[in-house]
Amino acid sequence: MNSNNGLGGWLAAFKVYSQPRVISMIFLGFAAGLPFLLVFSTLSAWLRDEGLSRSIIGFFSWVGITYSIKVFWAPVIDRLPLPWLTQHLGRRRSWMLVAQLGIALGLGGMALLDPHQQLATIALLAVLVAFSSSTQDIVIDAYRIEAVDETLQGAMAATYVLGYRIALLVAGAGAFYIAEFSSWRAAYLSMAGLMGIGIFTTLWVSEPAASAPPSLSKTTLHWRQRLSQWFRDAVLGPFLEFFHRNGRIALLILTLIAIYKISDITMGVMANPFYLDLGFSKKEIADVTKLFGFFMTIAGAGLGGILVARFGIMHPLLLGAIMVASTNLLFALLAVSDPSLVHLAVVVSADNLSGGLATAAFIAYLSSLTNQAYTATQYALFSSLMTLPAKFLGGFSGIIVDDFGYPQFFVYAAALGIPAILLVGYFVVLQRNRQAAPITSGETSPP
Repeated sequence: MNSNNGLGGWLAAFKVYSQPRVISMIFLGFAAGLPFLLVFSTLSAWLRDEGLSRSIIGFFSWVGITYSIKVFWAPVIDRLPLPWLTQHLGRRRSWMLVAQLGIALGLGGMALLDPHQQLATIALLAVLVAFSSSTQDIVIDAYRIEAVDETLQGAMAATYVLGYRIALLVAGAGAFYIAEFSSWRAAYLSMAGLMGIGIFTTLWVSEPAASAPPSLSKTTLHWRQRLSQWFRDAVLGPFLEFFHRNGRIALLILTLIAIYKISDITMGVMANPFYLDLGFSKKEIADVTKLFGFFMTIAGAGLGGILVARFGIMHPLLLGAIMVASTNLLFALLAVSDPSLVHLAVVVSADNLSGGLATAAFIAYLSSLTNQAYTATQYALFSSLMTLPAKFLGGFSGIIVDDFGYPQFFVYAAALGIPAILLVGYFVVLQRNRQAAPITSGETSPP
């Protein structure tokens, strides 16, 4: 009887994935994930394949900074209705549709331009795609939270991640295959067309009942007071709460957030140009780095989740930092070796496994830092800080490769991970000491 009840409970739990809004998150996740690589590593490969310098390619990575500063316009998107569209589609779907159209138009425009003659225009369109994509991220996150109650949030997140990962595979391996057998123009036009999946889903789903905009009565009369109150509650409040809760180590925590991904992101800017410069074809790169690497990333993330559950957050976080820096040294060895698909597969496997593990531990770490009263805002601020310094520093990657070569660049990228290793190690020691002694007044438990 207990066995049947147990089986029935599992079957009932799996039925959450039959909910229409849960299913729709696969397609919205796909729309969210598709543009990311197309303005990052896939774009780097296209430009390098066209013969552009690595320095220029490095500067193009700054387009990704848009994802790191989306927190600044999120409150506007959260509050501002769009003429006509909001009335007919609702607040969330109207912004979602505009963002998706911006992505599709930007990708289509990039496809029709010549990188040698119209590089500046391609850069502007890439910014449009990144801005529209980060705007879409804001709206989809809001939709996901408002569309269902708490019991379905886990299923919504799971299907969103599935769709997002499929999109990364399409925008990575898929674009490479199309470019190999046709052209980069065909690849980017195809990706622009695939945004139709997100557009159709936006028009098909219903607006969440919880997304009705706040009352605008007396807004004109009291706009200064309302703006001041919004700034205190939405911007200052999360910061002040974070510093009050964490005390003297708050700045060290923010420093760790800022530097943890620097080694990984800096290396990633030059990864695809490096593979092409080694002489590998776009098909070979897609086979090894996109398809095989995709599954190794999933495996690394799964392993990271198991380690966090077994040992807590800080030790897997330290392991991830060490592994990411160490695998960059493997790329340095690859750079001075004869090109080999076997060697490439081994190095890429290690890199993706390390990256997946480190990312899982780091997301768990960031989540543990938030206060439930400010979850969305604090997490947005943390995620912005997580990528902004790394994206800025990554823009100089091409200059370093051009001046010193790939082996030295990968050693440099590995060295960038040392501060994060040392800082996480400090937190591990701090945690151990505080577990062995009572916490004094004014201090909190370590992260």
